[in-house]
Amino acid sequence: MKCPYCGNPDTKVVDSRLTDSNDCVRRRRECEKCGKRFTTYERVETKPIAVIKKDNTREPFDRNKILSGLIRACIKRNIGMEKLNSLVDDIENEIHNMQENEIYSRELGNLVLKRLVKLDKVAYIRFASVYKQFDNIKQFTNELTRLKEKK
Repeated sequence: MKCPYCGNPDTKVVDSRLTDSNDCVRRRRECEKCGKRFTTYERVETKPIAVIKKDNTREPFDRNKILSGLIRACIKRNIGMEKLNSLVDDIENEIHNMQENEIYSRELGNLVLKRLVKLDKVAYIRFASVYKQFDNIKQFTNELTRLKEKK
């Protein structure tokens, strides 16, 4: 690894450890020429995933969009960020393990709903009402009925 301060190509690893999310390795390095230290992160390179929207446009997969939707659905629910991050990690892993490098937004939404119903029913209904674009009370009550029947 090249030193960002002096450009020397010879640096040594002083310390290595996993990040809190266990998805990359944090390395402290020291330049053998100037002695300055810096940090690098090593992460597995994954294939880029595109999300195909309802209007057939494509945009890059963004885990933060899913996480922010989950946070909104879980407002005033007793669900910690670690559970939400774990849920998003699980979804992201499933997507990366698929053969395709594209996923339809409705499939992505269904992956979220499938996990959210197990985590919290109220958050599930909140997320479903936005995702499925409920525009009347009948759609809302139909979803509640389906949820009751699944028990």
